[in-house]
Amino acid sequence: MAEDKKQGAMHVDIELVRQLAAVLDDTQLTEIEVEDGERRVRVARTVTAAPAVQYAAPAAAAAAAPVAAPAAAEAGAPAIAANAVKSPMVGTAYLKPNPEAKVFVAVGDKVAAGDTLLIIEAMKVMNPIQAPAAGTVKAVLVENGQPVEFDQPLVVVE
Repeated sequence: MAEDKKQGAMHVDIELVRQLAAVLDDTQLTEIEVEDGERRVRVARTVTAAPAVQYAAPAAAAAAAPVAAPAAAEAGAPAIAANAVKSPMVGTAYLKPNPEAKVFVAVGDKVAAGDTLLIIEAMKVMNPIQAPAAGTVKAVLVENGQPVEFDQPLVVVE
């Protein structure tokens, strides 16, 4: 009986694992877990040197920030953070609906509440990010095709 339990516990749906790994690659996530009844599958990958470089750059900028902090405060940097539309999810930001199209919004454009500012692809689903209120686009803080994190500032609308 113990052998039967061991054999049952070792049954892995390789196709499901491959599909989950593909989702990780497509979404730039580092971990995904699915559950179906009593079966639970978790696929994770380690972060390679490329993301470490991305994290190192903000740290270097943070080290330089105290020197520039008074100038940034006078320039209105806190106001930019307060008016920034932030990402509601982890995914990939796209500034245009398709590669041949023009961007949804550019600096200086006037937008109405509910206008699409950009889209975030997460798990192969395109999620429109809309302007919370009418205003003028003061800054676009991400690039087309850039991975974004939850709560990351995306666009400043004043």
